[in-house]
Amino acid sequence: MAERTGIVTVGGNPLTLLGDEIKVGDKAPAFSVVANDMTQVESSAYDGKVRIISVVHSLDTGVCDAETRRFNQEASKLDDDIVVLTVSMDLPFAQSRWCAAAGIDRVVTLSDYRGGFGSAYGVLIKEIGLLTRAVFVVDRNGIVQHAQIVPELSDEPDYEPVLDAARKLV
Repeated sequence: MAERTGIVTVGGNPLTLLGDEIKVGDKAPAFSVVANDMTQVESSAYDGKVRIISVVHSLDTGVCDAETRRFNQEASKLDDDIVVLTVSMDLPFAQSRWCAAAGIDRVVTLSDYRGGFGSAYGVLIKEIGLLTRAVFVVDRNGIVQHAQIVPELSDEPDYEPVLDAARKLV
């Protein structure tokens, strides 16, 4: 498995990402994750939809919380053919509890606790076994149209380019 350094930091300290870099124009890798009700979800469940895939390390952290709340708010303004997915390593039970407490009703939270998504998308952090902060926009045909890995774990993504990229695809 590829190891990439110098892409993300935490507190200025470099981390290692596992997996190949996903770039604009790439076919989005297939993945399998777990929904809040513990059912297995395949990426193919979202075929034909424009997907914003927001990747966070844990919904229980301030920045991940803020990011997911922001995407939930923005999702209410987006076309129905755009789905917002948030993937983290949080257990499905924790995701469900967090969504209920935060009033999240437009973002679909999915768990990668069994592994696979992180390395497929090149966002698994070797040193801590969590996912780095990243956002991907995938078109209806499964092609990546926007890819952003946030350089510092404690920073939020640039929302407007993500939202603009998704809006242009409907």
